Amino acid sequence: MPSKTSLRLKQNKESGKGSLIGYFPAGYPSLDESVEAAIAMCQNGVDVLELGVPYSDPVMDGLVIQEATNQALTSGFRLSQTFEAVAKITAAVDTPVLVMTYWNPVLSYGVEKFAKDLKAAGGAGLITPDLIPDEASDWLKVSDELDLDRVFLAAPTSSPERVKNACDLSRGFVYAVSTMGITGARDTVDNLAKQVVSAIRTASPTQNTAVGIGISTADQVVEVNTYADGAIVGSAFVKAYQAGGLDALTKKVQEVSAGLRK
Repeated sequence: MPSKTSLRLKQNKESGKGSLIGYFPAGYPSLDESVEAAIAMCQNGVDVLELGVPYSDPVMDGLVIQEATNQALTSGFRLSQTFEAVAKITAAVDTPVLVMTYWNPVLSYGVEKFAKDLKAAGGAGLITPDLIPDEASDWLKVSDELDLDRVFLAAPTSSPERVKNACDLSRGFVYAVSTMGITGARDTVDNLAKQVVSAIRTASPTQNTAVGIGISTADQVVEVNTYADGAIVGSAFVKAYQAGGLDALTKKVQEVSAGLRK
């Protein structure tokens, strides 16, 4: 069965539109409000949703996302509520929903149980920032059985062999890390992003790739889509919600996606 995420990215690319992948943390500021925010994002310009799982040791997340996920955890977010959120979102919109999670929560929940509950909720798959394909045998097996997407990362420091491995084993897209460091909005998206995408294209010309870390404006989203298959925006959306709630988030999604809708 073809990947829903991959199909969405390819269709948008072929139509000349490009794609916006938007991140929001589950459970922030409450479970119901995070579902409401995610649905609004999907209805206002986000082509693929990245739903974050709050985690106590978010090594890749910048301050804005850390603050939001800490608030979710303080408010009592439980891992099992991830599936409740996914089910409510996928019942409301047909946007592919990928869960972004560090690997420890999946291990503690049980890899097979997590995968089955995600599938049952209508989730498209997982983005796993701290899991490398070499150590993902359990996840590779169950995601094959359930036709779930699995998004691995390629970074500026990744060797050609590691990039090839990420391309061969990812389904949906390969997450091209645009710069070394933590997530957060930056004024310019590093030229390193183009180098990573080029390495992915060399390793696998047919694999999708989306660029994340540091993207926050409509111009950056348009620029990234000239050489990649999608642009990932996270901190800018969470920051907008922190500043002005659902209205501000909706306006920010419309603003950031505007160049793709022309």
